[in-house]
Amino acid sequence: MAVELLSAEQLHAHADALGELLVDAVEGGASVGFLAGLDLAAAARWWRDRAPDVAAGRLATWVVRDGERLAGTVSLAYADKANARHRAELVKLLVHRGARGRGLGRSLLARAEREAARSGVTLLLLDTQTDSPAASLYASAGWTPLGVLPDHAADPRGVLRPTTFFYKRLHG
Repeated sequence: MAVELLSAEQLHAHADALGELLVDAVEGGASVGFLAGLDLAAAARWWRDRAPDVAAGRLATWVVRDGERLAGTVSLAYADKANARHRAELVKLLVHRGARGRGLGRSLLARAEREAARSGVTLLLLDTQTDSPAASLYASAGWTPLGVLPDHAADPRGVLRPTTFFYKRLHG
């Protein structure tokens, strides 16, 4: 299982497959910024719209395959403020429901952490729905919960849920 970094051109070329991952996550109840009913065209367009950020170095996106199919992805959003170049946000860690339970999420997370440290990032941040499987993954991977904000984001059904914010210090 190889985790590969996508160029802007590759991200654009794989936007439909990435869109399928996003739709699967939303249909599975993941609170990843979208509501139920997300269609493939809108999800693929969302990914295509990220290509300029990848090209500019503001975003790094990795994928992992299950045979020929993209089975998971994770991204790092790098801070654009001069006083925040030491930090990045981990975003859109998605693993297709049919590929879960095989360590793909943990592999994607580990790769993003290694590459962040290699690029000089010393602090990673993320947020996720409290008591979700993702929150359990981050806690077991050594991320520190910073706090919980009630009613921070709606789940795919539109129900407001609490969000746990996590951080992780990295050592190059």
